[in-house]
Amino acid sequence: MIEVLLFTINSIMPLILLMLIGYVLKAKGFFTPEFLKIANKTVFFLFLPVMLFKNIADIEDLAEIRMDVILYIVVIILILFVIGFISALFIKDPKQKGVIHQCIFRSNFALIGVPLAELIGGSQGVLQAAVISLFSIPMFNVMAVVVLSVYKNGSVKLDVKKILLDIVKNPLILGVLLGFAYSFLRGTIGPTPLSRLTFIPSVIGFISRAATPLALLVLGGQFDIKRVSGYKKQLAFGLTGRNFIAPLLGVGVAAVLTLTGVTSFGPEIFAALIALFGTPVAVASAIMAEAMENDGQLAGQLVVWTSILSLITLFVVIFIIKALGLL
Repeated sequence: MIEVLLFTINSIMPLILLMLIGYVLKAKGFFTPEFLKIANKTVFFLFLPVMLFKNIADIEDLAEIRMDVILYIVVIILILFVIGFISALFIKDPKQKGVIHQCIFRSNFALIGVPLAELIGGSQGVLQAAVISLFSIPMFNVMAVVVLSVYKNGSVKLDVKKILLDIVKNPLILGVLLGFAYSFLRGTIGPTPLSRLTFIPSVIGFISRAATPLALLVLGGQFDIKRVSGYKKQLAFGLTGRNFIAPLLGVGVAAVLTLTGVTSFGPEIFAALIALFGTPVAVASAIMAEAMENDGQLAGQLVVWTSILSLITLFVVIFIIKALGLL
């Protein structure tokens, strides 16, 4: 039990501490509002897309895809999307509706989910997480663009042309698609003369490794503890959906299906499912909310508090799944 607790703490605390450092740097005057605004855009348009590109481009064998697992995660994400829509009905501010909606269905899979899957399930866990990311990350980002676009004008208005344009222009989606294209071409045509230019992957690697710490530092700098009291209702909806309903559905249903023999999800699959549905809301959700003129402050609050609460929920989920012999 102590090992599981330490494992969970060691997985989540780096996230919290980096945000805390960003908050202190802002308080001490190192991070100005102007710097944070520019840094936020840089993370969204450069660092996160490059990181997503590299994660998917590094997949060696696309034949590892299990369509039953993919079908399962797609169904659960769609169910969470519906739950998010229902929750948004109880929020008055249109610029907060999309933030709450995406919090419930969108996890921090890219930044801490994949590393967490590796810690829980080893090399097979991270492989399954990388394969799942081919489908989950585009879903998360397309759905996030939709909800952040639909609500913010003051009404639930569906401007299909504008939404499609936002999806096409979304740098996170472009990063995923380019990563998939690269992985596919590499497996199809093999090494090319350009593969000898090792400085290109070196630069991509540098940017990719910097994405997580920079995003968390910027997010911590944007956090305002004084705004918590004004977001009690919104935080309640977001935390309930993200930290309780998502892991209950995403991991709990899989456990029941496996124990009853309906599916045959192994430990590596459960490692990936815990990483997908048990992690906090995506750091990119706050960055995207700010960039798309929604309530970025609320989105940042949700990232911080879902991350803190996930210390408890992840411990409970990992402990139960391990006790059931599924890990």
